[in-house]
Amino acid sequence: MTVAELVAAGGTLVLAGATFAAVRSANRAARIAERSLLVAERSLLAGERPLLNASRVEDRPQRVVFRDARWFEVPGGGAIAEAEGEAVYLIISVRNAGTGLAVLHGWHFEPEDAWTEDHAPLNTFTRLKRDLYIAPGDIGFWQGAFRDPTTSQYRDARRAIESRAEMTVDVLYGDFEGGQRSISRFAIWPHEGERWLATVGRHWVLDSVDVAR
Repeated sequence: MTVAELVAAGGTLVLAGATFAAVRSANRAARIAERSLLVAERSLLAGERPLLNASRVEDRPQRVVFRDARWFEVPGGGAIAEAEGEAVYLIISVRNAGTGLAVLHGWHFEPEDAWTEDHAPLNTFTRLKRDLYIAPGDIGFWQGAFRDPTTSQYRDARRAIESRAEMTVDVLYGDFEGGQRSISRFAIWPHEGERWLATVGRHWVLDSVDVAR
């Protein structure tokens, strides 16, 4: 091989190395840019994410009506659990501790302590008859009812109320665009007299931006 050929070969190797380094650097820059965009998107969404908690005891009571014109007043930090005739009524006073509007979509009831279990499958949730809206930093309520005495849920709920047993409710909600879905698990606990208290124990985020790459 002549000197000229060696020089040409060396130049090709140098060019190939420079090209490889440039492509690798460009790919790394693209990954960093993508990650930065994901982090920015996640930060933006976190700034608009709702988060439901039980309301405070000092919060004002709220008047809640069901479609059969049955009215209840639920106190701050409290709940309603009533079995009347062929209907079971449930209400929880809640507070949106997040920074985005909370839109309540559905719920799942358990007539027992379910703190250590995972949330119920989404296909078992009962869709609310109407969306309930809770502004950031404000209070609102969740409500649900059982009206069919032939169902196991009706019988379980009525039995829990009459025996003054703890109950849990998983509430499904999200933002006003239908995203950022989350589930918060609430407990309804018997209190002095005929009162019921509400507390929240667990939260699950269903929709999130993956920035682990």
